Amino acid sequence: MKPFVNHIPTKLYFGAGQLGMLGTLPMPGKRALVVITSGKSMRSSGTLDRVVKLLEHNHVSAVVYDKVQANPTREQVMEGAALAKQEQCDFVIGLGGGSPIDASKAIAIMAANPGDYWDYVSGGSGKALPIPNPALPIIAITTTAGTGTEADPWSVVTNGNEKIGFGGEMTFPKISIVDPELMLTVPPQLTAFQGFDAFFHAAECFLANCATPISDLYCLKSVELICKSLPRAVRDGEDLAARTDVALANTLSGMAEATSCCTSEHSLAHAIGGFHPNVPHGAALIMISKAWFKFYALRAPKQFAALAKAAGQSDFLGALDKLQRDCGVDELKMSDYGITREELPAINENAWETMGGLFELDRVKMNREESLSILEESYR
Repeated sequence: MKPFVNHIPTKLYFGAGQLGMLGTLPMPGKRALVVITSGKSMRSSGTLDRVVKLLEHNHVSAVVYDKVQANPTREQVMEGAALAKQEQCDFVIGLGGGSPIDASKAIAIMAANPGDYWDYVSGGSGKALPIPNPALPIIAITTTAGTGTEADPWSVVTNGNEKIGFGGEMTFPKISIVDPELMLTVPPQLTAFQGFDAFFHAAECFLANCATPISDLYCLKSVELICKSLPRAVRDGEDLAARTDVALANTLSGMAEATSCCTSEHSLAHAIGGFHPNVPHGAALIMISKAWFKFYALRAPKQFAALAKAAGQSDFLGALDKLQRDCGVDELKMSDYGITREELPAINENAWETMGGLFELDRVKMNREESLSILEESYR
C-alpha cells in the first residue's frame, strides 16, 4: 500500500434542521459577506432571511452579494471581493449550490490579497503566483446536492472560455452545514444534474491514480447512495429520506475530491462549459459519460467491478445507463445546447490547455486523439 495523507479540516453539521445551528455556533468573525446567486430562490424561499436572522441572533451582521451566475466568473469574484473589503467583512458565507459556494472561496482569497484572481490560478492563462495572505474564513451552507464543495477546497471559476478549478488548504470551509430540508424544492431536472455531478465525482475519484483506501470508502458509499436514492429524489422532491441519502452522497463525493481527485471527464466537461456557459455542468458530464467510461471499462476491470457492486449491478456501464434512464436524462444532446460538431476539436484542446493536469491523474492514460474521439462519439 502506498503512503497517503488524509486531511479534511472542515467541521460538518449534517442532517435535517441543522441550519438552525448557525444561530448558536461560534462564528469566525462579526461581519459576514453572504454570497448567493442572481436568481430568486434564496429570497423567495425565505432561506436568505433565515440565515440573516440566525446570524443576527449570533451577534453577526451581514452584507449580501447576489450577482453570482450559474458559472461564476472572474469578474464576479473581483466584484464580491471589493464589496467584502469595502464593508470590512471578516468572513464569507457561501449560500446555495456549488456556484455561490465556489465563488465564496475565490472571493475569500481576493478579499485578503492584492491583484487579480487569475494572478493566482494555475492552468490556462493563470499566472500561478503564490498567494501572499491567508483567505478569509469560509462557511458553506449548501441547498443543493451536486458539487461536494462543502467538503473540499476546490472552486471552479470561468474567465473567458477558461473554466478552471483552483484552491488549496486555505479554501476548505471552516464550517459546513448540510441540511436536506433546504433541498426539498430543487426541481427534478436540476436534482438529476446535480446528483450526477456528485456521482461522477465519486466514480472518477475512485478511478484516479491518486486514490487512497480512505477516498475509496467515500467513493463507493457515494455511488451506492446515489444509485439507491437519486431516482426517488427526482420523482418526488419532498422525499426527505431520499434527499438525505443524496445529500450525504454529495458530501462524501466532496470528501473524495479532498483526498483523491477528479480526472479527465471533468476536464472535458469544464471545457464544454467554458465554450457554452448555458450548459449545466451535470448535463455536460452526462452527455460524455457513456463514451468516457466505455474507454475505461476494459482497461480497469478490477475498479469497474467494484463500482458495479456499489451500484447494485453486475456491470457498471449498464448501471450508468439505467441510472440515466431512471432519472430521465438519457436523451440529452449537445446540439440542443447549441454545441456544434465543428467546435469539438477546440473544446478538446481547451480541456488539455486549461485543466490538463486532470489527464495526468487518469489511471488509464489517454491522448488528445482519444479524448477527441470521446467527444465525437458523444455528440448528438
